[in-house]
Amino acid sequence: MLIRNKLMLRFTLLVLGIQLSFSTFIYFFHANARAQRFEHRLANSATLAGRLLVRTHKLEKGIMGTLRRDDLLILPREQISIYGPDDVLRYSSDDRIDQTLNRRRLAGLTAGQQVTYPHQGRRETVGLSFAHPPHGHYRIFVSAEDRVGWAQQRQLGLLLLLGNVGALATAIVAGWFFAGSALRPISRVIRQARRISATSLGRRLSEGNGRDELAQLSRVINHMLAGLEKAFDVQRSFLSHASHELRTPLTTLTGTLETALEYDKTLPEARQSLAQSLQAARHLSALTNGLLNLARADGALPAFAPVRLDECLNLALEFARAKYPGREWRLSFGEFPADTEGDLFMLPGNAELLTTAILNLLDNAGKYSPGAVRTELAYSDAQTLRVRVQDAGPGLSAEELQQIYEPLYRATGALGRPGYGLGLPLTQRVVQRHGGRLEITSAPGQGTTATMWLPAAPL
Repeated sequence: MLIRNKLMLRFTLLVLGIQLSFSTFIYFFHANARAQRFEHRLANSATLAGRLLVRTHKLEKGIMGTLRRDDLLILPREQISIYGPDDVLRYSSDDRIDQTLNRRRLAGLTAGQQVTYPHQGRRETVGLSFAHPPHGHYRIFVSAEDRVGWAQQRQLGLLLLLGNVGALATAIVAGWFFAGSALRPISRVIRQARRISATSLGRRLSEGNGRDELAQLSRVINHMLAGLEKAFDVQRSFLSHASHELRTPLTTLTGTLETALEYDKTLPEARQSLAQSLQAARHLSALTNGLLNLARADGALPAFAPVRLDECLNLALEFARAKYPGREWRLSFGEFPADTEGDLFMLPGNAELLTTAILNLLDNAGKYSPGAVRTELAYSDAQTLRVRVQDAGPGLSAEELQQIYEPLYRATGALGRPGYGLGLPLTQRVVQRHGGRLEITSAPGQGTTATMWLPAAPL
């Protein structure tokens, strides 16, 4: 169901519920007021009959005088019955009145009491115990029909019914109109979003007044589009650089083999061509492995297991010392909790990827630093581990620091040195996949410091 239809339906049901509740309250309030009003009239009629007939001793004497029975009847189809203290019928306004019910009611009508009895059709009855000292209490029963009250009740019911039907129709039309008006900005956003594709990610949605929820939604979508545009640009740049980097060793390998096949006549010439081909193949293999590792860091990782970060660091240092035997590697431990029963430097993660990430930082430091490389492992706080690698290399400019996480990007100082610009992007993604953060700080001529923070296992 469309949101517009849902809003209209809910708005209509809400209005209908309010209308029915209010109409029911009015109807039953009026019905209760009518019943109380007519009960009061019946009680007044019973009191009047008692005063005219009982207190004037007309019933004891059995003489009505000039008073006729019809003179007491003031209500539509009114009936009056009066019983003496001996439960004997002393007066009835009509000889055709069925006294069966009234006789059953005598025992329940005690001295000084007024009772309203259930309706008999439209006929309503009130019983009154009328005191007449010293003779005792007379029981007076008065019944009548409230024709005017019931007519007004029917008119009110019809008026409420017609009003509810008209209000319901108005609510449906108003709901349709207001739902359309409220959703019109969404329709505009939909039209704008349909014009955005992979080739036009630079488009943005209008943020309207900039204050309501639709403006917030547009800002979120625009932020997402900006991220997608940046990701597409990075992907295009990555594909462009990757194709170029892969094409170079492939061209070298193909050209060397073709030359060897065509021109090499002696074994020394063939061996030289094979050596060049092997070097190009190794170059191609290393680059391919780097791209695969980068894709692996972006893909689904196996379930994390408890890992000792100090062991990963020591293993990475062994690889670095083997690769750069002439470099000085210094390892220190910073602050860490002293009073704990748990193992230190533990975190949930993937040991192979963490070792690779640390090794990439050490490899960059060993590659560019002429002096010692300082490595520190510490607790930044009780929940965070910190690994810091500091070199004495040429450093990076502010412009280079903004691009070092792009795959296959190489800074000016890296030209002519081995590598493919995949180490730092891979390290950053590994750290992010472990819920951590990587930060590179550097300045020309002042070396580079790489710091990674990782969430530690509870101590």
